[in-house]
Amino acid sequence: MHQYHAPFWLPGGNAQTLWAATLAKRHLGPPIDYRRERWTAPDGDFIDVDWLVATPADANRGKQVLLVLFHGLEGNSRSQYAEAFAAYARDQGMAYAVAHFRGCSGELNLAPRAYHSGDFAEIDWILRRFRSAHAGPVVAVGISMGGNALLRWAQEQGQAANAVLSAVAAVCSPLDLAAGGHAISRGFNRQVYTRLFLRSMKPKAMRKLRQFPGLFDAEAMHAVRDLFGFDNVFTAPLHGFKNTQDYWQRASAKPHLRSLRVPALVLNARNDPFIPPASLPKAQDAGPWVTLWQPQQGGHVGFPHGAYPAQVRSMPQHVGDWLRQHAQAQT
Repeated sequence: MHQYHAPFWLPGGNAQTLWAATLAKRHLGPPIDYRRERWTAPDGDFIDVDWLVATPADANRGKQVLLVLFHGLEGNSRSQYAEAFAAYARDQGMAYAVAHFRGCSGELNLAPRAYHSGDFAEIDWILRRFRSAHAGPVVAVGISMGGNALLRWAQEQGQAANAVLSAVAAVCSPLDLAAGGHAISRGFNRQVYTRLFLRSMKPKAMRKLRQFPGLFDAEAMHAVRDLFGFDNVFTAPLHGFKNTQDYWQRASAKPHLRSLRVPALVLNARNDPFIPPASLPKAQDAGPWVTLWQPQQGGHVGFPHGAYPAQVRSMPQHVGDWLRQHAQAQT
């Protein structure tokens, strides 16, 4: 995947991003079938976990590798990358689960808090529950925002992360949140991607305000036009940060990559419209536990591959194989 080349008819990061998200084939074979579990969080709230429905042969394996996916901003188990990873797991006989961040599974949560790019405390209890319930190796992949949060969890855990996971991967994650946040708020990105995210995020926030009157300033939310503003009104104060700058600085994974003590794959396309290439980590930033894949093409969680209309299975195949190899090396 570090040598990825996009189809000639999909030039540029925006084309590779948008085509993969909307028109490329997500999986080969039958549709993805999930079963849902609701888990009670330590604060009494809940999250929803969607498990890939196993075939009878898979169900008897018991100790197969479990792949856990943490989705990106406003994603869910039906996002194109989630279904592509599900198809990969099904083909490999792996167990697979998508852990939804709060508010992303289709139902309003009970507590005021939502989710954010540095939510390592939330990820910790989720992963430890997976670990306690599964007999075989466990690996995890985080997509975009979910990948930054997953790396922050591994950084906070240090050596203790190895008792929970065999390996982690972050795909197209904005490890420098300020660089990514400013990039998505300019030009074409602001007109397309920012509007798309806010179309979902602002109504959710307003429903949360009706649930908890006084939680934030409604007029300030109505005036929000970019992610910086949204984080300043909602994400930062709701989750214990002073403001957007404080949130982006403290939640970014890039400054702490050398503290990782679990095998970690960090994949970023250098033409990702969300992430300036100059902000990507270099070898000296990473440390011995980190593998950097930085192909020239791919877009943001794109990596479409093959003849028209293309498919998005290649990235999960490469990332999944990397994770599976590390899991099998520890068995």
